[in-house]
Amino acid sequence: MEQKLFTRNFTFLILGQVSSLIGNSTLKFALSMYVLEQTGSASIFASLLALAMLPTILLSPFGGILADRANRRNVMVALDTFSGLSVLIATVILPFGYDIFVIGALLVILSVLGAFESPTVQACIPQMLSGDNLMKGNAAVNQVAAIASLVTPFWGSLVYTAFGLIPVLYGAVVCFFFTAVLECFIRLEHQKSDCSMRIGTIVKEDFSVSIHFLRWEQPNILKLLLLAALVSLFVAGTAVVGFPYLVRTALGLSAELYGAAESAMGVAAILGSLCVGLFAQKLRPHNLAAIFISFGICMFPAGIAFGLPVGPLGKYIILLAMFCICQFGCSIFSTYAISIIQARTPEHLMGKVMSYVFTLSMCAQPIGQIVYGALFDLFSDRPYWVLLPSGLLVCAIGLASARFF
Repeated sequence: MEQKLFTRNFTFLILGQVSSLIGNSTLKFALSMYVLEQTGSASIFASLLALAMLPTILLSPFGGILADRANRRNVMVALDTFSGLSVLIATVILPFGYDIFVIGALLVILSVLGAFESPTVQACIPQMLSGDNLMKGNAAVNQVAAIASLVTPFWGSLVYTAFGLIPVLYGAVVCFFFTAVLECFIRLEHQKSDCSMRIGTIVKEDFSVSIHFLRWEQPNILKLLLLAALVSLFVAGTAVVGFPYLVRTALGLSAELYGAAESAMGVAAILGSLCVGLFAQKLRPHNLAAIFISFGICMFPAGIAFGLPVGPLGKYIILLAMFCICQFGCSIFSTYAISIIQARTPEHLMGKVMSYVFTLSMCAQPIGQIVYGALFDLFSDRPYWVLLPSGLLVCAIGLASARFF
């Protein structure tokens, strides 16, 4: 008899993720609009976001240790409760002044809490599901995240424009507290670990055990982590930095066309995770090599488009088609790669290994953004000198990794 995907535990987890992501994404969107209105500087908010990323990068491995040592349900409930309280306190003190400082502090606090929550949520999924349902479950979580990122900018702009920042903050408080209530109904087995050791000894031992596991017992997981980080680097560089630069600056097209393209790529990401859920039984590890190579192949038409005798709109259509394919493939790659890692990781190491996934991915993203930002500035009038070599490099990496997959 086939196991049901939406079990009691997984249903409450998904509903909690829906509430948490809607609250979190709407909050950050409204905060960005508020900071831009108050300061007139995009660089100030970019600096705040960069500062807020540091705790997540630095603390995620410790979040993995907590996820493996403590009751995961209780950890999620506590973190979402603290998130709600943090936003509530910020809401109360915001009218008294120092609003930019308060917003910066709130973003840092939410980043610290997120460093502990993300590995815990990912570690819960293989504890709830197994077999093909593990991949379908990861696909469902990715779909929720993709839909939230697609809907919340529109929803957030409506609420913020109509009611201002304070109601958005209170709405986020409700979302976080509601998530914590839903997570209270999750039932997960937990074996109490030895609490007699000092914290420093626990941290040292857990790092040693997890690194030994990745280095000697499952080196293929470590290789897959590094390849996933490379995917994150190229996607962050070309899609997050390159695509908006090419559409708005290189082609000089309107913000409406760029917004439509962002929505289209969001839909492509949702379709990618949906395909993983539908065709979980047919996917095999060697398919990841083909997906990796497809990222590089998509760079060729995108680069060649800037040498063709077509107008800006024609180039825009080519770019949009290629980057949508990239987003579709990236969604499949990340969902399947995480499922493979979870399936091959023992229960007592799940949180730590998943924290390494987030840490490597988050480290790769700013590197990709910085590198490609500099490259597109350098070759502003000849973007094909960035896109075509990138395509060759990605194809070469994909071909080299074919034997590994």
